Amino acid sequence: MNFQGKWALVTGASSGIGEQFARQLAKQGSHLVLAARSLNKLESLASELKTKYAIQAKVVSIDLSQEGAPSELYHQCKRLGVDIELLINNAGFATHGFFEQVSGERQHEEVMLNVAAVVDLTHLFLPDMLRRSSGTVINVASTGGFQPLPYMAVYGATKAFVLSFTKALWWENRDRGIRFFALCPGATDTSFFNVVGTEDASVGKKDTPERVVEAALRALMKGKFYVVPGVQNYIGAQLSRFLTRKQGLRLVGGMLRPSGGSGTNPYKNIGDQSDLAERTIR
Repeated sequence: MNFQGKWALVTGASSGIGEQFARQLAKQGSHLVLAARSLNKLESLASELKTKYAIQAKVVSIDLSQEGAPSELYHQCKRLGVDIELLINNAGFATHGFFEQVSGERQHEEVMLNVAAVVDLTHLFLPDMLRRSSGTVINVASTGGFQPLPYMAVYGATKAFVLSFTKALWWENRDRGIRFFALCPGATDTSFFNVVGTEDASVGKKDTPERVVEAALRALMKGKFYVVPGVQNYIGAQLSRFLTRKQGLRLVGGMLRPSGGSGTNPYKNIGDQSDLAERTIR
């Protein structure tokens, strides 16, 4: 694949895997639309890449977890006069802990960003790609998408959705000139775990975002439709094929259980269910 002179849209581009996609694509001569919430980081990155690689780079500060934000981003690209050839749905975050103890509002945002924004952006940009019979969509899933994740129930479910969604659209579009690709990294050395708020969500040795993105672009060039970077991560992603469902849950649940978590019910003495709901949401 030749990215020279083509426009790529990278969500969550201000750091981590998204930033690395921007850097490595710019090195290959791709023009960029960088989207994230942090305007200062985006502008700094865009300025650096324009100077270093003589490419065009535009920034859009936006919170894709909000209703209507994907549509706004699509129309921003139209107003900028760019045709997106490569869509990279990278933006996402995780929550960790006993499901009922995590903010309901935060988990709703998690679903909106990890799932709804991916679906909406793909639905918006795919018709333009089909009209050109050319385009690529990279969706960042996770090794967590291969099995349920106790204590990260929402995150695991969102990444399972992204993986299934991407595979299905790869099949639908395999003869239409459009490539779909799922990147499924394991623990990666980014700000991801700072956002989660704990290292309890990290399993195994952390890879670097540079190697993760290199593995993704290499696999894409070879015509694959998904990749799990790292041998240990790949083996871990396949374990669900050899374990019973209960064995898999016991294994993963043991790895992700919150440190110091006793499993007791913190709401045991709360009698009023409306009070329980209010405390859960807050």
